[in-house]
Amino acid sequence: MQSISIATFNVNSVKARLSNLLVWLDEAKPDIVLLQELKCMEEAFPAMEIEERGYNLAIHGQKTYNGVAILSKFPLDDILRGLPGDDSDEQARYIEAVASIPGGAVRIASAYVPNGQSVDSDKFPYKLRFLERLQDHWRRQLSLHEIAVLGGDFNNAPDPIDVYDPAQLDGSVCYHPAERERLRALLNLGLYDAFRVMHPDKQQFSWWDYRANGYERGHGLRIDHLLLSAMAVDGLQSCVIDEVPRQQEKPSDHAPVICVLNV
Repeated sequence: MQSISIATFNVNSVKARLSNLLVWLDEAKPDIVLLQELKCMEEAFPAMEIEERGYNLAIHGQKTYNGVAILSKFPLDDILRGLPGDDSDEQARYIEAVASIPGGAVRIASAYVPNGQSVDSDKFPYKLRFLERLQDHWRRQLSLHEIAVLGGDFNNAPDPIDVYDPAQLDGSVCYHPAERERLRALLNLGLYDAFRVMHPDKQQFSWWDYRANGYERGHGLRIDHLLLSAMAVDGLQSCVIDEVPRQQEKPSDHAPVICVLNV
């Protein structure tokens, strides 16, 4: 049996935060990293600096917006770029691969769920449809009965404990009943929220608005998740939200979430 660490991190522009990202990779040394919001095409991704740290790369980029990637110290196969279910969707918000670890394999996916902008925006129905497509896809993937991890920025806080003011925020984007219903439907397929499994009663956030000193005031949301299949959660050893990168100069507005699995 082998322990591996898997992290999800919305970097909010991989080029703008590259020095911060490299420091974090050197210090945290995760085996697999799921990145979101690259904000660059694949050819502009800083591959050399990250490959020097021993990572294999799978990238699904988009100019200026979105973009997701998988960094893995293990070989990556069966790479899927783009979430199935809508051939007209050109936004780079989903990438999936199989990491070949000694003696086995782990299916991993990085998802960047749309923010939705506002409830009355046409981007909000797109967000709901994306979550439904994610559910349809993972219904199929979970039928394979694998060790699997779906991680990313879900722009979706599941429960009152996951937001700084549930009464004020209820009905707003990232804490709207329709979003929470779709996230519950995804979990009900047989996925487990790694942080909540390890910390049933702990309030800790993974995102804080840059505006009005959200981090300093503790005004955050837990919207970044690592969702584990039944076979993965059986080996779950720990899950933490690492706030150190959020305390750096010019940080991402997100903090990475890291879990350790025995596989």
